[in-house]
Amino acid sequence: MEKFTLEEFFQLLKKYNVEELEGVRIEGDLEIEIEPGAGVDVSTINALLALTQYINLIQEFGNFLYHANAALMYLQRLSSALGIQLQLPSTTQQIQPQQPQPVTVEAKPKIPEKLIEVKFEPYKPEYTGVIEEVTLGAKKSEGGTREVTVTIGGERSLPFYTFDAEMPHMPVIAIDIFDRKPMLAKAVREHYEDVLEDPAEWAKKAVKDFGADLVTLHLISTDPMLEDTPPSEAVKVVEEVLQAVRVPLIIGGSGNKEKDPIVLEKAAEVAEGERVMLASATLDMDWERIGNAAKDHGHVVLSWTQMDINNQKTLNRYLLKRVGIPRDSLVMDPTTAALGYGLDYAYTNMERIRISGLRGDTDLNFPMSSGTTNAWGAREAWMKESPIEEDTPWGPRELRGPIWEIVTGLTLALAGVDLFMMMHPGAVAVLKEIMNTLMGNVKETADGDAWITMEG
Repeated sequence: MEKFTLEEFFQLLKKYNVEELEGVRIEGDLEIEIEPGAGVDVSTINALLALTQYINLIQEFGNFLYHANAALMYLQRLSSALGIQLQLPSTTQQIQPQQPQPVTVEAKPKIPEKLIEVKFEPYKPEYTGVIEEVTLGAKKSEGGTREVTVTIGGERSLPFYTFDAEMPHMPVIAIDIFDRKPMLAKAVREHYEDVLEDPAEWAKKAVKDFGADLVTLHLISTDPMLEDTPPSEAVKVVEEVLQAVRVPLIIGGSGNKEKDPIVLEKAAEVAEGERVMLASATLDMDWERIGNAAKDHGHVVLSWTQMDINNQKTLNRYLLKRVGIPRDSLVMDPTTAALGYGLDYAYTNMERIRISGLRGDTDLNFPMSSGTTNAWGAREAWMKESPIEEDTPWGPRELRGPIWEIVTGLTLALAGVDLFMMMHPGAVAVLKEIMNTLMGNVKETADGDAWITMEG
């Protein structure tokens, strides 16, 4: 292959008087030689190399177009010979380079001078159900001797959501008393030291001094492991307490599965007409006997289960359908746990029950009771100090215990509890004040530290 420089090429054209070339294709390689000392820097060399690569790319692309055009022409001839109509691009069509699209610059949005005014409407869930109303106690006109009665339930929304629906009745508090001197934490015992041997006086003090709405009488002496008091003897205390106070009464046994149905049946007979609440019927004892005692003597029955929503539904059905308890004579106790995960689980279970009732579940739309005194079962409520050496100080138990009971009650009040069974007078006072505040009955809160003195 002959090699010549561009200068020699131009001289050759000049020799033959060639002024213009048309339709001529020149093939070959382009070589660039730089003589030493020519003063060409590295950037110039790089630019020449880039130019060379660009020329080679153009040549390769041209070859591609040439062969592609030839292939299209061959396909056209072949399809015509076979009688096949193919829609192929014209071989004479030139490929036009795509023109860059003009960049449009959007105008900056105008900043408004003020925000759009929108009226806030809080979300209001539409519940189809309503919690049953249950009245405890009976006045003289109703066949009883109570001066006051207590009605719980009737809610159409979650507790204290008064902007959704009116809460017809504020939750109430019953103070626990016993028919024998019990083992109590010192922080509780010191407030009842003078009445622990006399249930009737204990009930008076709970009502007059500490503002109890109801009294819960526990007949624990009937336990076969204690005095094993006969039911006929135990119910004499029921009569004494009914004469001592004029508020509604809740009557509980000792927790013995065999003895409690007999004791509660006898108590129902003695308290006939007073519309007391029998506490309680459970799945693992003779719930039918307790339910019939309540129905036959016009009382309310407490349906108690151990933090299981399905068991609660089952027991409620048994009492309503098999025993025939009226719907206005049933209260649920889903069990209160007062510490850590237990409190969390108790709250969740109660809230699920309340929401189910509000949504129309007729097996669960009943008022709920809480054994809030279970808070004193937590060692953090009554022990002097932590048994763990590395643990931080727990603080004075005189304050820890009441706070524990308050927190337990307040937490479960927000889950939907209608009736609290409590013990410490300071905890009772604080929980009442908080609930009155949530109900809008208290405009100015009292001194937050006043309850610590436990005076009055």
